[in-house]
Amino acid sequence: MVMTSHQDLMNTDSKTGLWIGEFADPYYEFIDQGYEIVLASPLGGKPPIDPLSKLTENITASNRRFTEDEVAKKALSETRLLEEVEASEFDAVFFPGGHGPLFDLANSDICGQLILDFYKQKKPIAAVCHGPAALIKAVELEPAILKGKRVTGFSDAEEKLVFRENNIPFTVENRLVWLGGDYHNAVIPFSSHVEQDGLLITGQNPLSAVPAAKTLIELLEARTDS
Repeated sequence: MVMTSHQDLMNTDSKTGLWIGEFADPYYEFIDQGYEIVLASPLGGKPPIDPLSKLTENITASNRRFTEDEVAKKALSETRLLEEVEASEFDAVFFPGGHGPLFDLANSDICGQLILDFYKQKKPIAAVCHGPAALIKAVELEPAILKGKRVTGFSDAEEKLVFRENNIPFTVENRLVWLGGDYHNAVIPFSSHVEQDGLLITGQNPLSAVPAAKTLIELLEARTDS
């Protein structure tokens, strides 16, 4: 699981970072199915957490489980440097959201090369909410990663509803379309929505984190069975 190290927004003193539910929800889906998880980020160590994701209305059961899980908390506080991660070590990669990825993962050559390596090794790539921004540098290296693929991510409508459109460099929906993705989203904002196109799995928003993780698990299990 690759997370952002970025916390500053544009034109505001408000902070962003990792949306904690989009980490915790998939994390426990993977752990409960027996998968070993390695956490990484551009700067290593503990990623910044979006303060809004800690508000009561955004807390999930996995959030509460995480607060009592010393092993998971230690893992999150000691993420590996992204530059030390090799695709050959892993079966799949998962990118949680929060607005942070729009600033660092989207511009990271290291992240782009890592995704390209997963792509070349025919391994699943999954991302949720603003996590698909991590694809940008990889698509510059290999447009086929996204060109014509059914994808989703945090929608322009949702961005307007959270009042962040003037605090970010671009919107996920707009950039995915501009890069050649076949973008789709739920009719009702903040409803769960997941797209799978081959080995590429994307989720639209926080409510899509668990379904995206389950889709990835199903894909991995199917590959193991075959």
